[in-house]
Amino acid sequence: MITGKNYIGFELSAKGTKTYRTFNPKENKENEHTFTEATKDEINKAAQLASKAFKQYRTISGNKRATFLNAIADEIEALGDTLVQTYTSESGLPEGRAKGERGRTVGQLRMFAKLIENDAWREPTIDTAIPDRAPAPKPDLRQLQVPIGPIVVFGASNFPLAYSTAGGDTASALAAGCPVIVKSHPMHAGTGELVASAIIKAAKDTGMPEGVFSNLNSSGIEVGQQLVSHPKVKGVGFTGSINGGRALYDLAAKRDEPIPVFAEMGSINPVIITKKALEKRASEIASTYAGSITLGTGQFCTNPGLILTLESDFTSIFIEDLGEKTANIDSYCMLNPNIHSAFNKKGAEVIEQPETTLVAEYKGNVPDNYAKAKVVTAKGDAFLKNPKLHQEVFGPFSLVVQCKDEIQLLKIIENLEGQLTGTIIAEKEEYSSLSEIIESLQDRVGRIIFNGVPTGVEVCDAMTHGGPYPASTDSRFTAVGNHSIKRWVRPFSYQDFPSELLPEVLKS
Repeated sequence: MITGKNYIGFELSAKGTKTYRTFNPKENKENEHTFTEATKDEINKAAQLASKAFKQYRTISGNKRATFLNAIADEIEALGDTLVQTYTSESGLPEGRAKGERGRTVGQLRMFAKLIENDAWREPTIDTAIPDRAPAPKPDLRQLQVPIGPIVVFGASNFPLAYSTAGGDTASALAAGCPVIVKSHPMHAGTGELVASAIIKAAKDTGMPEGVFSNLNSSGIEVGQQLVSHPKVKGVGFTGSINGGRALYDLAAKRDEPIPVFAEMGSINPVIITKKALEKRASEIASTYAGSITLGTGQFCTNPGLILTLESDFTSIFIEDLGEKTANIDSYCMLNPNIHSAFNKKGAEVIEQPETTLVAEYKGNVPDNYAKAKVVTAKGDAFLKNPKLHQEVFGPFSLVVQCKDEIQLLKIIENLEGQLTGTIIAEKEEYSSLSEIIESLQDRVGRIIFNGVPTGVEVCDAMTHGGPYPASTDSRFTAVGNHSIKRWVRPFSYQDFPSELLPEVLKS
């Protein structure tokens, strides 16, 4: 049942006077439930509870924390159709997407549960003493990863489940031994409360300390700012805009005790298509990329927003074909009227530039909040000179840049901001000539896809979901997969400790 209240530890609380509702973008109307924004006192209580819980939770065995994570997964599944219906009414996304994302969320929880069943993930390292070493004895040193403390997780607008209340940030932080305070996303507060209720029930049923999890409502930026500034908070996970992520990063750096902010932000995900590939299979590539550009109404951080290729007659034919195929795919609604408005505004800014040409746009009549997919093109010289062409247009939008030669193409890659992904579409006979492109992309992205599409992020150990700034605030870490747990721990060494006082995994 949705109450509209905050979870402060195990208790529901609504002491504030500021309220708001979520919005159904498909039906273009507000949803029925009213949510109460967390007050300063409620924020402080959640942080204090999390700090107190950390002292106990960090000592709970991996097996018991795994039981907790699996219990969360079970409780999310038990929410059944209520969760799916709430998800669709708050996001406008279809039922199939809701069920798929629920499966990913549950899968991530179970994946981290499996990871922490033993302590290998903590990277225990033992360097035994050499007391008779000359000229100085060597001490006994033993190291492992330890949790850093309470974590604040910001829910993402475009993934109400997999990147939000019990998403990858929360699952990995809880797995690491860190309590979590979620700043619920205002666009899907009902979905967030239902998932929060599942986490709280699992925590109670498995004997976790109160404060291991809290869920706070917020319609603006104030709650998030207060959480990041709170001295009991020791880390932040964020998925969203560059402006939002950078503001949190700067705020955390100004604290008396600065804390890490792991923000996954904007990306236009450059796609390089070789001349030979267009000569051989331009129509196939156009069909594939029309589907990728419009998938999920373009509301993925890995949407292919920039396509780079060389000028040629084949390129001209490809661009027209890509535009026509993209414009012929049925329109669908965006997550929220604000996101729809931003899509139109930013897209118009690109199209209004004198160096760009609108290739094609969805021509049909669309209801409110439905996106009209667009393909735009520009020359390489114009792209290099005009920063407005580099911005992310969040939605079904892609800019095709026609480079005059490979030197210019490499220059464009080298001048891009950091990106989550880069993609190369090429033929086998070209493999030997791709080394410079690969090396240039490697400096700019976190993952390179070969002869595929960037949309779709596999949850596994080898996945890197991050990249040089502003794709993320720390390119050394991934936000997806088991290795994302490393964001919430730090290395800690014991020197010359008696065996009786060492953690079990560090005993000889």
